[in-house]
Amino acid sequence: MQPSQKQSISTGSHRFYEQPVEEPVSYFVPPNQNFDPHLCSDDNSQGTHPLVPTSENYCTLESSSGTSGYFVQNSPSTVSFSPNGSPASQPDSQSFPTDQHQSPDNTYGSPVSVSCLSDDVDDLRHKIRELETAMLGPDLDTLDRYSKTNPVGPNQIPSEAEKWKQMMEIISGGDLKDVLCACAKAIADNDMYTAEWLMSELRQMVSVSGEPIQRLGAYMLEGLVARLASSGSSIYNALRCKEPASAELLSYMHFLYEICPFFKFGYMSANGAIAEAMKDENRIHIIDFQIAQGSQWITLIQGLAARPGGPPQIRITGIDDTTSAYARGGGPDIVGKRLSRLAESCKVPFEFNAVGISGPEVELGDLGVRPGEAIAVNFAFVLHHMPDESVSSQNHRDRILRLIKSLSPEVVTLVEQESNTNTAPFFNRFLETLDYYTAIFESIDVTLPREHRPREHSINVEQHCLARDIVNIIACEGAERVERHELLGKWRSRFIMAGFTPYPLSSLVNATIKTLLENYCEKYTLEERDGALFLGWMNRVLVTSCAWR
Repeated sequence: MQPSQKQSISTGSHRFYEQPVEEPVSYFVPPNQNFDPHLCSDDNSQGTHPLVPTSENYCTLESSSGTSGYFVQNSPSTVSFSPNGSPASQPDSQSFPTDQHQSPDNTYGSPVSVSCLSDDVDDLRHKIRELETAMLGPDLDTLDRYSKTNPVGPNQIPSEAEKWKQMMEIISGGDLKDVLCACAKAIADNDMYTAEWLMSELRQMVSVSGEPIQRLGAYMLEGLVARLASSGSSIYNALRCKEPASAELLSYMHFLYEICPFFKFGYMSANGAIAEAMKDENRIHIIDFQIAQGSQWITLIQGLAARPGGPPQIRITGIDDTTSAYARGGGPDIVGKRLSRLAESCKVPFEFNAVGISGPEVELGDLGVRPGEAIAVNFAFVLHHMPDESVSSQNHRDRILRLIKSLSPEVVTLVEQESNTNTAPFFNRFLETLDYYTAIFESIDVTLPREHRPREHSINVEQHCLARDIVNIIACEGAERVERHELLGKWRSRFIMAGFTPYPLSSLVNATIKTLLENYCEKYTLEERDGALFLGWMNRVLVTSCAWR
């Protein structure tokens, strides 16, 4: 792939590519490409297949390097490319003579004649028409001609005409959400012809510096392009990314933390539950499955330092992952040193246990549990990263919960995005992601209007802290998709199956969080229901927080 074509594709870490997202790469219909109409097929079970390039210039994918030719498989019907770049596909009746007595030496037809040149002119006109169709979308006349050269059932022609009529109405309506949904539906139906056409329209509608839906649309489109690349020719696995500097990434994350109350809400509610459960304990062991920068524990250590009767002895086991290590510029021991200095200044006995592995890898021996300690376990925005039964037979999501239950903890805190993207099929997942992140991007705009922030910095914040998750949800499947959110109802079922019982948050915690939200827009909502807290934006719940024991 040419460097200028690289896209911003996420693998669940803070990774993005150099090329601006406004112009995602077209992998299916290059704008200046000639097409062979006989390579375009119509499979009722798979939708309309993409037009396949006939020039080696459009087969420069890194995933194909090291081979003498190219083999691109985008659908059940495949086209292989010979080393010289010419397509080698199954010919049709117009390319091969039908005479069974044809000489083998004349398999590919007779020598060129005047009539052949005339046919070539007609064929060229047909190719030009196909190119116009690829760029602009077919009109009803095109559909009629296409149905004559590619016979289908009598009831299918009106449905094709109606489909394109609906597509044109969506485009002319100018609603970006509608076009995004139509494009995702085309991909879900394997209708690559329609998907590519809609992508060309979307590229003119999105902008990483525009309105909230335009910015979100840019990353949603990026995810669709990445999905096609991954499922069509393994381009996704061949792409290489450019990381921001760790200091820059940390700055972006801190900026997002300050302008959005979601993280503060989660950390504050979890700390409140831990403080309440540990109010009479003298030896506290906190196991944090996503230590990150350790900022969550600053206020808790300060609060416990002021406890009547003196502070307890605190030990924190900080579990790490590669994303956190990269953002910090090193392992979790960096967090340990920072928190140790804080605890010393507060005269709190403190110890830090660094565990430099990801959550799904954790075993009992990694936690360093000691007799006589009161255990608190913190799952803040991390449990959805663990693969469940839909990904792996090991089902680390439930395994970790059973492991924690065996420790008999005093409290286990859970903070998660209220979104259903784990086992939902692609199109439903796309709709859910669009709805969820529309609220996120709108809330960012209200909290910090675009005219009050540096353009480049704000773009980087959204790209490195939000877009990576969006692209991962849309573009990836299986183990590569690490952003697998579940609704609170599903989390409840998992905790109950693991043997936990609810631990309702105290009214003091709820009142404190309500005070926090007063510093933000009045469109944020907070609801207490069934022992859990629900933070939302207008009518959309975004984050839930609850505790268990």
